[in-house]
Amino acid sequence: MLIEVLIAACLVGAVASFLVPDRFAGRVALAISLVPVAVSTYMYSVFDGSGNALLGGDLAFETSVAWLQLGQYELSYYTGLDGISMPLVVLSTILTTLAILSAWTPIQERQSQFYGLMFVMEASLVGVFSALDFFVWFVFWEAVLIPMYLLIGVWGGPRRKYAAIKFFVYTNVASLVMFVGYFTLVFALGDSISTLALPDVAQAVDAGNLGSVYGLPAETVGLVAFVLLFLGFAVKVPVVPLHTWLPDAHVEAPTPVSVMLAGVLLKMGTYALLRFNFTMLPEAATTLAPYLAAVAVISVIYGAMLALAQQDLKRIVAYSSVSSMGYVILGLVAYTVYGLGGATFQMIAHGLISGLLFLCVGVIYNTTHTRMVGDMSGLADRMPVTVGAMVAGSFAYMGLPLMAGFAAEFFIFVGTFNAGFPGAPVFTSLAMFGIVVVAGYLLFAMQRTLFGGFFSATDYPVTRASPHDVVPLLVLVVLIIVLGTYPDLAFAMIRDAVGPMLELEGATYADVETRGVLSALGGVK
Repeated sequence: MLIEVLIAACLVGAVASFLVPDRFAGRVALAISLVPVAVSTYMYSVFDGSGNALLGGDLAFETSVAWLQLGQYELSYYTGLDGISMPLVVLSTILTTLAILSAWTPIQERQSQFYGLMFVMEASLVGVFSALDFFVWFVFWEAVLIPMYLLIGVWGGPRRKYAAIKFFVYTNVASLVMFVGYFTLVFALGDSISTLALPDVAQAVDAGNLGSVYGLPAETVGLVAFVLLFLGFAVKVPVVPLHTWLPDAHVEAPTPVSVMLAGVLLKMGTYALLRFNFTMLPEAATTLAPYLAAVAVISVIYGAMLALAQQDLKRIVAYSSVSSMGYVILGLVAYTVYGLGGATFQMIAHGLISGLLFLCVGVIYNTTHTRMVGDMSGLADRMPVTVGAMVAGSFAYMGLPLMAGFAAEFFIFVGTFNAGFPGAPVFTSLAMFGIVVVAGYLLFAMQRTLFGGFFSATDYPVTRASPHDVVPLLVLVVLIIVLGTYPDLAFAMIRDAVGPMLELEGATYADVETRGVLSALGGVK
């Protein structure tokens, strides 16, 4: 019942935040947000699950309660965690607390409503990563959109309404496409399933129970379902060319919301791709592998090139997320332990790194009231801690050894280079070139804004940031270094959860033999 305790704690935080006066809302929200962090950290420390949640693994914190009958399908409140979802739950609670703390400076109006919506979003995110019945999962999936829409539309920048509506329309249409794809799969399984539970559907497909629909053979049905699911989730990731809502949402969203959007909400898309597409439909994934790898590489390179062309610091970090999520797709396509595991590890690493960079940009904006690269320089002397954290986050994005970004990208490249799909070494090499572009735009932005002689285009005094602005930065820097120094802290349970996926019929790519090299990375065996 610990998952339910975690969700309940978030909802209690939402109610309490809505009820308290604005002048107390920030401190009350921060205090209550520490409860989900403590609960999720405890769950992580005692985690005893094994295997994959959808493939008959031994789940941790499992709850199953019959709910209602929908035709031939029995719906249940079914939750549980494995080594893939457990780190994402912890990531959600930590980033929510840090985002709430970082909101003390920029959020000065309707504070109680703001913090209440942050808790509603946190509860929904925990539900997305823990729900194992499709109907329950879909309720949580859609519930995330409501607070995010309001947080952007009410507390955002000058074009907040446009950005919020664009975000809502894109993601709602994508959800409809995904919904059709899932039920194409369900109807093709016929009487072989009597529930909508994700494990039942995955295991029925694995058992060869997929039939024809409207005269289409089972193999074609699998491909159609895969494409529909992929398109639905790709908007949330996002991948090129379905990414255009993301920069607008980030630029208009307040900093704490950008932290949650980049740090956790984008992971909903990649998590769903891993759960639905690459776990349930491995044969379709292997068939489409070269095309998916091409999409991944285009997202990596194009996202990095777009970032290189920006002058707004927030847009630079936003387009960086498009590039980073391309690496996740590439790792998933590999179907090796280090490809799949590296993709999941990249979700965690990117959540921490992107959260750190957005927080740094937010602190700089709070002081200078500008995000434009050409409007400031020499901030290192005036804001040494913030600048130091931003430099650390930038180097983590570039893949500096002993930081989480390096471990994630190294796992992905090793797992993908010798994967079995055609052109794997070429796609991997092209994706590696993206790191060069990343280094180019991050070094350019840092050199222009952080170093050199002091200059600010605004009349606001540039002083050191407040402690409540700096603490979230330091926490994230420490987590990035800890995870980069000892990746097995998360990768061990991730590897255990993705391992059963390689035993699925159709997922025949051989894993690379690199254990000796990888053992140097924090004890990975």
